[in-house]
Amino acid sequence: MSSSDSRELTSCGNAGSGKRATADSGSLKRSLSKSVRLQKYLAACGVASRRASEQYIADGRVSVNGRPVTQQGFCLDPESDTVEVDGRRVFPEPKLYYMFNKPVGVLCTCQDTHGRKTFLDYFPNCRERLYPVGRLDQDSEGLLIVTNDGALALHLTHPRHEVTKTYLVRLNAPLSETACSRMLAGIESEGEILRAESISPLPKEQTGYRVVLKEGRKRQIRRMVQSLGLSVLTLQRVAVGSLTLGILPTGKARTLSQSEIDILFKESKHCINSQQES
Repeated sequence: MSSSDSRELTSCGNAGSGKRATADSGSLKRSLSKSVRLQKYLAACGVASRRASEQYIADGRVSVNGRPVTQQGFCLDPESDTVEVDGRRVFPEPKLYYMFNKPVGVLCTCQDTHGRKTFLDYFPNCRERLYPVGRLDQDSEGLLIVTNDGALALHLTHPRHEVTKTYLVRLNAPLSETACSRMLAGIESEGEILRAESISPLPKEQTGYRVVLKEGRKRQIRRMVQSLGLSVLTLQRVAVGSLTLGILPTGKARTLSQSEIDILFKESKHCINSQQES
């Protein structure tokens, strides 16, 4: 990784380069097929979320080819149809993909009513509607994918895709063999069964472990550890699938390459195919 890759983003694109961090046309076609629902198209244009876009449609604020549309589920051809909101034409936003090394204390939310720092504070001049992919709580740090591509977010977070997430965890005491077995078999917490895919000790660390998950439940590792009577001292996500954090400094972001984006899509689809074959 070059040094320019890890510079903090001050505009929506490669830091200091003036280039926009966009995927090629192939990625755009992944998100917008020949025929798409109107609310999905509005979300892709950055108008609002899909649910909020449905309200725009119900309120009569959206027109297609000059005619108001109030029907939910209306489909359009994004290549030939013209869409306007409040009389202004809208276009799909370019798809943006970033790897961000989230510091401890930063929230993975787009806004906070208490004025606490969020991941968006590290993308101050980005006009597109960005959101984080998956959970990484305030007390945790590490790899966070940031994008405006809902298709990629779904591929990486939906349980059926089983994309692995890898964490480095340091505890207040070592895990016993029994404790590791319980984490692998599943621990009940708040009505959910929480499982780790694998657990391995970190070299030269008595209380450090590499934990791999296929699920993404809220504070999953912390809840499992707490159920065992232990506590987490530090928790860092270092990989999503085969995408690794590498040497990206804390609080910095870099754009994902097209090959990295393609690999993430392929890995999640491979997980689905493997489940169907089994």
